Amino acid sequence: MLLKLDICFSPELLPLYDLRGQVAVIVDVLRATSTIATALAAGVTEVYPVGSLDECAALGREHGCLTAAERDGVAAAGFDMGNSPFELLHEDFPVRGRALAISTTNGTKALLGSLSAEAIVCGAFLNLQAVAEFCAAQQRDILVVAAGWKGQFCLEDTLLGGALAERLLPLGLDISHSDAALAAHELWQNAQADLPGYLLQSAAVRRLRKLEANDDFVFCTKIDIYPEVLPLWDGQKLVRR
Repeated sequence: MLLKLDICFSPELLPLYDLRGQVAVIVDVLRATSTIATALAAGVTEVYPVGSLDECAALGREHGCLTAAERDGVAAAGFDMGNSPFELLHEDFPVRGRALAISTTNGTKALLGSLSAEAIVCGAFLNLQAVAEFCAAQQRDILVVAAGWKGQFCLEDTLLGGALAERLLPLGLDISHSDAALAAHELWQNAQADLPGYLLQSAAVRRLRKLEANDDFVFCTKIDIYPEVLPLWDGQKLVRR
């Protein structure tokens, strides 16, 4: 039987999908899943995605976690960092051997809404190869859960779904049943030659530029910087597989 891939364009649409028995690939390219992949690549031991700022602060206060929090694209006050992967790469901000708690506007919501899946991983362009290899090995249908922006469609997360489909199609993946997957794959065909250029007019990139976070955008659109880093949900937290 051919494996199927579908795309949920927003966490608000998750009630329309039955995730049981499937692999959920959580995608928030700009920036939560890119930051999570970078954290694990930098030596963070585990990542706790939480829904509220209070939960994030409590994990830092009670369990000694590093804390990362963002709302509306802006770093929340009182936390160790916001939601930029670069904050995890500074030599003067040691993260190796530490746990990280993170709460973001969209990405953590998408993950916490997908807990009924058989397996949950975080996908970004930075670790696309790791995600593709895991999905291929699981031999289960796949739902790409795009974090979107406050319940709305976003281009960059959909493109990641299309890029993942591109990697898996030679292995017998079927996307013919899903207009969402077909559209994502078609968008990726148009974008892959110049992904940063294709995304320049997207709403997310315009938001990041207003926040003077253009370097984050450029970094998060690099492909397979971390080809062996797979953030995998173990039932309580994300660990590097």
